[in-house]
Amino acid sequence: MATKCLAFVMATSVALLAGAALPETKVEVKKTHICCPQCEKAVGKVLEKAGVKGSCSKDDGKITFSADDDKKAQKVLDDLAAAGFHGETGNKDIKFKDDSGVKEGKVTSLTLKGAHNCCGQCNKAIKETLKKVDGVESEDAKAKSETITVKGNFDGKAVVKALNDAGFHVTTEKEKGKEKPNDK
Repeated sequence: MATKCLAFVMATSVALLAGAALPETKVEVKKTHICCPQCEKAVGKVLEKAGVKGSCSKDDGKITFSADDDKKAQKVLDDLAAAGFHGETGNKDIKFKDDSGVKEGKVTSLTLKGAHNCCGQCNKAIKETLKKVDGVESEDAKAKSETITVKGNFDGKAVVKALNDAGFHVTTEKEKGKEKPNDK
């Protein structure tokens, strides 16, 4: 009888362990620029390629997904950034990286690449965001273009922060006319 009881407990334990779900990392990315079905499709491709289950919505600018662990979740965010999306996770450990390459100080020209800019709505949002940055005099953003050149006398970090806050991830291609902080 004791042997049958022990066998039952072991079999039950193995069955429970086999069916037990491993802990997963759930991520909700807010304040992402998703304005159209093309944006949703681009996010969907990133999630699919990463092998995670998730969704996004142009209605609220959110991307949600579940990954096997924190490391895989961070990789998904890195892939979303590479696709030009940016947002806030509310998690100090799993977040979009500041990898723009922009240095401190004023610049007169800054060429950025990588922003997801698939349509007129994306492009309008980029243009409106850049207009709000102090010292920006012009930009050449065009829908479906891979680069944006910003000109004026502005802080490059402020441009990147404004675009990130608007839901676009960018990196720098080059900086020109860098001033020393004490040149004023």
